[in-house]
Amino acid sequence: MSTVMIVRMVHFLAILSFTAVLAVQNALLKPTLSRRELRRLTVLDAVYGLSAVLVFGAGHALWFMVGKPAEFYTKNPVFHVKLTLFVVVFLLSIVSTVFFLKRWRSGAETVVVPARVRVLKRVEFGLLLLIPVLAVIMAAGVGLVH
Repeated sequence: MSTVMIVRMVHFLAILSFTAVLAVQNALLKPTLSRRELRRLTVLDAVYGLSAVLVFGAGHALWFMVGKPAEFYTKNPVFHVKLTLFVVVFLLSIVSTVFFLKRWRSGAETVVVPARVRVLKRVEFGLLLLIPVLAVIMAAGVGLVH
């Protein structure tokens, strides 16, 4: 098995993990959480962060080290929109990460989750759903400079 295949598999599996964890977080997030539910969301958030790092790292390797020439991605505006959306999704996740960690450390038995945190999680998921659409568009050759 070639290096490029391994990196692509890691990238793909990390994307699936990233998406699945975000979907589960959205399903579990509610206005009031018990300590146990908060712990579960905090652990999921750590997995979410790790999978985001793997998505980014493998994607970076595909861009600059293995596979297609870097220019294929660098010169494609669709790729840059896709990358920007990924960064925005990741940055939005910081709000919930900070919230989960602070509330977990507080030791409270129940936690009220502000609507802002729940809405941002939904926005993250909505934006994340646009990324595969952009990937398909990019794979079809849209944005390539000939």
